[in-house]
Amino acid sequence: MPRAKQTTLEVEFAELSDTGPTRAGNEDFIGHSAPAKPEEARTRGWLFALADGVGGHACGEVASRTAVESALAGFHSAAAGEQLLTLLPRLVQQANSEVHDAGLKGQAEAGRSMATTIVLCALRYDRMVVAHVGDSRCYLIRAGRIQQLTNDHTVANEQGRMGVLTGSAAESMKHVLSRSLGSGLFVNPDVSEHTTLPGDTFLLDSSGQHGAMPDGEIATVVSHGKDLAAAARELVAIANECDGGDNVSVQLVRVRGVERVGMYRGRPYLLR
Repeated sequence: MPRAKQTTLEVEFAELSDTGPTRAGNEDFIGHSAPAKPEEARTRGWLFALADGVGGHACGEVASRTAVESALAGFHSAAAGEQLLTLLPRLVQQANSEVHDAGLKGQAEAGRSMATTIVLCALRYDRMVVAHVGDSRCYLIRAGRIQQLTNDHTVANEQGRMGVLTGSAAESMKHVLSRSLGSGLFVNPDVSEHTTLPGDTFLLDSSGQHGAMPDGEIATVVSHGKDLAAAARELVAIANECDGGDNVSVQLVRVRGVERVGMYRGRPYLLR
């Protein structure tokens, strides 16, 4: 399992993507960007990215790979110190443009379109910023308790909150996305910032994982200092056993140490 000890931010992580027992191919794609040296942890930080190619669309695997690779490339080339709250929405929009353009090219050549979800998690100093489109999720597991940090962009979730869809009608629409990358020229990601503490674990996952397990069971598997690589394998195995009808992807990110900062006129300063 990769682990990087930094004087600024200490992070360990594990990631795993599995086709599942019934799917012919894997339309999920995951990736990460780690700082090469301590100074990059301050100016750039860490980025984790997960995408789930939309089922029923041709080339979902191309869409998810395109989205993640675009986000990682944009993160690498971003100006040092750019605020994560402005950087991540820009990365999502750039990924949307690339997936959309690839879809138009596919339609012209073979009548194919493509779309994907995406969830990005970036860490720097003692802050984490998450941006997402679709129903791939990000969770925070802290002191054995789990909190979902993203809201699914699905017809069932959004109309259910308004009381329009309930019961069996909502269940039948739970996988129908209301937002995805590649469906249009522009996309509106949800973005939020969170303060991190030593011991926090973040989970990024595709619908094949969280759709097969209750949140409490996820927290149990991940908590109590368990080895992250073993926890990732266990999450995937349980999802495959309980459901098995979809690809399953997880990224687990544990914060071992942080560097506390304050902000003044958009610039960080260390808190001693």
